[in-house]
Amino acid sequence: MQSSHAAAVVSAAFDDTNLVAYAGLVPVMRLAERCGLARLVADKVKLGGVKNGAGAAADAKVTSIVAGMVAGADSIDDLDVLRHGAMTALFAGVRAPSTLGTFLRAFTHGHALQLHAVHRRFLAQLAAHTPLLPGVGEMAFIDVDSTHKRVYGRTKQGAEYGRFKGIRTLHPLLATICTPTSRPVIATMRLRRGKAADSRGAPKLVSEALATAREVGCTGLRILRADAQFYNAGVIAACRRAGARFSITCGMNPSVKRAVLAIDEAAWQQITYPTAVPDPDTGELIFDAEVAEIPAYTAFASRKKAERVTARLIVRRVRDLAKPAVVGEQGELFPVWRYHPFFTDNPAETLQAEREHRRHTVVEQVIADSKASALAHLPSGHFHANAAWLVLWAMAYNLLRATGALTSAFHAKATTATLRAHLVRVPARIARSARRLTLHLPSNWPWQHAWTHLFDTVHGPPEAA
Repeated sequence: MQSSHAAAVVSAAFDDTNLVAYAGLVPVMRLAERCGLARLVADKVKLGGVKNGAGAAADAKVTSIVAGMVAGADSIDDLDVLRHGAMTALFAGVRAPSTLGTFLRAFTHGHALQLHAVHRRFLAQLAAHTPLLPGVGEMAFIDVDSTHKRVYGRTKQGAEYGRFKGIRTLHPLLATICTPTSRPVIATMRLRRGKAADSRGAPKLVSEALATAREVGCTGLRILRADAQFYNAGVIAACRRAGARFSITCGMNPSVKRAVLAIDEAAWQQITYPTAVPDPDTGELIFDAEVAEIPAYTAFASRKKAERVTARLIVRRVRDLAKPAVVGEQGELFPVWRYHPFFTDNPAETLQAEREHRRHTVVEQVIADSKASALAHLPSGHFHANAAWLVLWAMAYNLLRATGALTSAFHAKATTATLRAHLVRVPARIARSARRLTLHLPSNWPWQHAWTHLFDTVHGPPEAA
């Protein structure tokens, strides 16, 4: 492809007041209105006692931030993308970035909890209005993980040296919900200071995530999946109180090691993966392994009797590729294995339970998505402003996932970057006639039919209850 005209005859001018760059925000924010986002914010978020009117019109400010994040904003200044061309003809109440920054800096811990309540109810409404979590009434997986977000400002509250030497971070903790046929959505999240332990606050977050899962329709089997950092009595007790199952990597501590080494050699079953999976220790690709089970293993045996838990210990072992099978001319005297155990009360048979546990890695997709979009930066020097930013990102993420589920089977599984490219970042020209607005979009847009289906669905009459 090359330019069709000489450079001397091409010019540019930013002077058209009837154009918008993000026409896809029209159906997306209409869906948010149907699910009552502004109403929920007006009811729940009360920034009383703040100066300079920062707490006024919280509903307009929250929806402005969410819309900006849907469009791809990853900083407060980027929210200015909502104020161009004919956007004011399509949306009322759009606020300037300076106003939105002042609003976020007015947040305290209590205000952030109010925003959490909005997030939970908004997710429940999205699940009720769209096929966001198909099959959620039969089985759902709640995945918990943490991540570190590098920050650079030395005055940024909560930024500390933690897991990564010489790198200042903030430390989000999040939980997602998915089904065997859906992509994950965010159930709840917390922002912690950089050096906070991975499991700090995990039992409370697990309880909240399981309650949120029930609110979105998870009335069947619920299984909490987590890495070894969350293998503790508090997390498992939270699952038991909520009537949920658990599947948690436990690592090779001395008690587990003794149990694993006592497994009879005949108990190991071969498992072959349809696609290679990375080894969590070496990163090497694994195509097959062996799995065995200890049906009744008692964890936390050193604690008082009420805190001990007896359940299944399922172990996957793979050949240690760091040690070659042949050294010189002599073959190995015995195979060297590396073990990966997890503790679970999942009722599925052994191999199925092992497959389901490994799919816990879907939560990494959400973390990667966050760092490629609104969490590319935690934009404020104020800790609670960044905590609010984290919750608002979760709302925008869930809104985009619901948009994809409503659009097509392909977009229900697409990444949020793909959803933005196909459905949100669509340019349009606005025409006015007889007090009606018409969006004129590009001809031959590759995803025209998907976009039209989404637009017609959210602008049609609501389905009967």
